[in-house]
Amino acid sequence: MGFRLSGIRRSSSSKQVEVPKGYLAVYVGEKMKRFLIPLSFLNEPLFQELLSQAEEEFGYCHPMGGLTIPCMEDVFLHTTSRLNNL
Repeated sequence: MGFRLSGIRRSSSSKQVEVPKGYLAVYVGEKMKRFLIPLSFLNEPLFQELLSQAEEEFGYCHPMGGLTIPCMEDVFLHTTSRLNNL
């Protein structure tokens, strides 16, 4: 089961957690950790920058089968923590 982390959920790597209503699964970092983010992040300019980077790097073909964000995990966590404080 995932756990709460600054408004996002990080999924356990040992088992897949279904995506709850109102969340989106994304893969981040070198180890492609799976995070569940609130859908409300999609409207935020900070997160839209990450989506633009994903589009530039992967287009619409993501290697993990889900949305892959091409940034370091610590950058992603910093960005999402800023979004939680808005």
